[in-house]
Amino acid sequence: MGQPDQFAKRTFAEDTERITGGAARWEDPPEIRLEKVQCDGFLVISRPDRLAHLPAPWSETRTCDEVVVELKLAGDHVDRLAAERALLRRQARQVQRAEEQGPSWMGEEPIWIVAAHLPVWLEQARKPVRFAPGCYRVEPLGHLFLWIAANELPLRDDLVPFLVARSGRALDEFARWVAPRRSPRWVLGMLRYLAMSTSVRKELLWEFEKTEDPEIMARDQEIFEVLLEARPQLMKRLLEEGRREAHLEGRLSEARKALRRVLARRQLELSPEDDARIEACGDLATIERWLDRAVTATSTSEALQ
Repeated sequence: MGQPDQFAKRTFAEDTERITGGAARWEDPPEIRLEKVQCDGFLVISRPDRLAHLPAPWSETRTCDEVVVELKLAGDHVDRLAAERALLRRQARQVQRAEEQGPSWMGEEPIWIVAAHLPVWLEQARKPVRFAPGCYRVEPLGHLFLWIAANELPLRDDLVPFLVARSGRALDEFARWVAPRRSPRWVLGMLRYLAMSTSVRKELLWEFEKTEDPEIMARDQEIFEVLLEARPQLMKRLLEEGRREAHLEGRLSEARKALRRVLARRQLELSPEDDARIEACGDLATIERWLDRAVTATSTSEALQ
């Protein structure tokens, strides 16, 4: 399982109890004895009565004590074969529960497949019924098989575990919306693992830099510290770049001084605008070219061409 899937599972694990007020929790599943058949995770429902006020799909857990959840993130297959394998894992879990709990257990194991969108093949073959924004019942299992189309879900804090499965522009929209609502560590995980556009990732990183709010600046500092802790080589790279920049700035400073000295000795007047231009130039090759021209130039403007 890749890092994006782990991030999505971790979001479910961290958010489910908080969102549902303890009425449901996420559990990593045991391996089912069928060579290796293992779903992404379970929603274990302890207080179904407390879920009625939450938006779908949470409210659909009122009549069950467990739900198999399959997460299909950007790049994962959502074709018929992928769906059939998910249903096989659901059926294997149902057999496992029947073995564990004996003949007295007559339940049915629901499955929710969470993906960015409803695939065309499923819409054509099964005619799923939309009962809430982004939520579809898929026959023949009906209420036992829900397809959650994350791109269609509303932006709500209590739906964030499902919203991480968004893709494309819908993911970019979600990323912009959720970034100020979440902890720095979570935002860092989102930026690292979810396949949002490069422009939005850079936009969110720039937003961290532009603010002057002390609280947000503290969050930015925390993100930076997390990065340094997770990637020690980043500190080494920053130190090396700092040394290179310091060396370059030293050479620029000496070149500017030499240019001003040559212009002064040749009695070429340096206006405040010219001096500011020299100070603002950060290209060493340009400063050195001006210095060479200053030796023979007949005017300051000619030297600074």
